[in-house]
Amino acid sequence: MQLQTTIDIPKPAFQISQEDKLMLMGSCFADEIGGKLTTSGFQTMVNPFGTLYNPASIAVLLLRCISGKASAEVFQDADTWHSWLHHTRFSAPTKAELLGRIEEATAAAAAFLQSADVLLLTFGTAIVYRLKESGMLVANCHKQPDRLFLRERLSAYDIVDQWQMLLSLLRSVNPNLKVIFTVSPIRHKRDGMHVNQISKGILLQAVDELVGCVSAGDYFPSYEIMLDELRDYRFYADDMVHPSPLAVEYIWQRFQQTYMSPQTVEQCHVKLKEWKRGQHRQILQCTMNDGMEVKSE
Repeated sequence: MQLQTTIDIPKPAFQISQEDKLMLMGSCFADEIGGKLTTSGFQTMVNPFGTLYNPASIAVLLLRCISGKASAEVFQDADTWHSWLHHTRFSAPTKAELLGRIEEATAAAAAFLQSADVLLLTFGTAIVYRLKESGMLVANCHKQPDRLFLRERLSAYDIVDQWQMLLSLLRSVNPNLKVIFTVSPIRHKRDGMHVNQISKGILLQAVDELVGCVSAGDYFPSYEIMLDELRDYRFYADDMVHPSPLAVEYIWQRFQQTYMSPQTVEQCHVKLKEWKRGQHRQILQCTMNDGMEVKSE
């Protein structure tokens, strides 16, 4: 009996090998898949500016990589400086330190992008927030009061218009770059499940149009796999929103089946075992060192 709805994934025009360099940007699902790629021996750069949820913010930061502009719109809250465009991991006690971190990350991402083989983009939501004072779209609200922001919803037209231009610029910098789009399977419940569904629908429509008009662009159905192939709450984490480790592993295997040859998949298994052995040695060494410190005391 067929007890599962299986998503049919068309054969892509290209495959990925461990000689390829991959940049991943987007929601925390990009971190999940990026981690899998990294521990499987791939050359990766994962979310160089931190987690980004909406396609407009991802586009802004990629444009800054192309232009080399590393400046950022920053603000001070108590004794910490933050950037409206970057994750809190960039936040620093001084403005100079914050800008230094951003400049370093932008330069590294720009250099990696020029020679990358694949750019994997994970769009999480079409809901965006703008500063009332300036109208600037922010990537991270940094837990600032709601009264500072205007909440908006991007349209599929907005996304396609911005990304068509951006993809053309990316190809001018790196003509061989292949792009994989996916929509994050993580549900954004802050605005309610109905709004989440509308938001995901906008992203799916935009990506479909982009893949249809962009050569070497491809779509991987993470969202559909989660909703249809893994249609059960046992595949969700305790918050009932994020995929469980088992679900992430399942989607990762579907990604491997889609973009990798059997030989590359086997190499992934070998590299993962090597990585796990290395982690085990590090833990063992730390334990031994801690024991020696205790004795010396």
